[in-house]
Amino acid sequence: MISTEQLVRIAHDAGAAMLAVYHAATPIAVTQKADASPLTAADRRSHDVIVAALTAQTPTIPIVSEEDAESADAAVQPGGDYWLIDPLDGTKEFIARTGEFTVNIALVRDGCPVRGVVYAPVLGTTWLTTDAGAERWHGDERARIHVTRTAVPLRLVASRDHAGPQVRALLARLPDASTLSMGSSLKFCLIAEGRADLYLRDGPTMPWDTAAAHAVLAAAGGEVFDTAGAPLRYHTPRALNPHFIAVGDPHLDWRSLLSTGDTP
Repeated sequence: MISTEQLVRIAHDAGAAMLAVYHAATPIAVTQKADASPLTAADRRSHDVIVAALTAQTPTIPIVSEEDAESADAAVQPGGDYWLIDPLDGTKEFIARTGEFTVNIALVRDGCPVRGVVYAPVLGTTWLTTDAGAERWHGDERARIHVTRTAVPLRLVASRDHAGPQVRALLARLPDASTLSMGSSLKFCLIAEGRADLYLRDGPTMPWDTAAAHAVLAAAGGEVFDTAGAPLRYHTPRALNPHFIAVGDPHLDWRSLLSTGDTP
């Protein structure tokens, strides 16, 4: 199986390919995909780097990428392993040049994300799963990360662009909560580092948007549930995720927060 260092190197190589577009003197050219979401040359360059490397190093494991045609999913077997990648998570952030975009690479086994790498090229920071848990790499610094017990008042992380009615209602119920807005899968990483407690998403996402960061959060001691209370799983790689909640403390009574507004 591919090593952690090899997987991180793939993510970093993909990030370098994206930065060549990001730092170009000319404006970022944007086209639209069939679902009207934006696409740049950086999405494709990152995709090509990741797919070529994973194919060379793990030729028997299917690869599902946001930038592939659906026919690429045919090799995914029920209960089996597959790579699930988002070559550029946060394309809108990339276009706006906020720096809050990532490379997401996950290994999914029987629907569960068991390995993950999230790399933020502009930040120069990588979050990843290891055999011992989860780590954050920044330059030569490697630090073990883990979730923390729920803070009072709660520390919420929210999407800058996608707060829906459940999120707005939650914020209204918790006026004392601190709120940090962040783009792409970095929201999960804040919880994995112990800097936030909860991330509720009540808008559409796809499995490749969440699987890598979900793996990191789980390795750090947290979990992701659908809003009915079941652990979020990825058995069908191109099916929309249900609305979900990511928590650092899996024992947090988050259901009461969504239904009655009780505080923990």
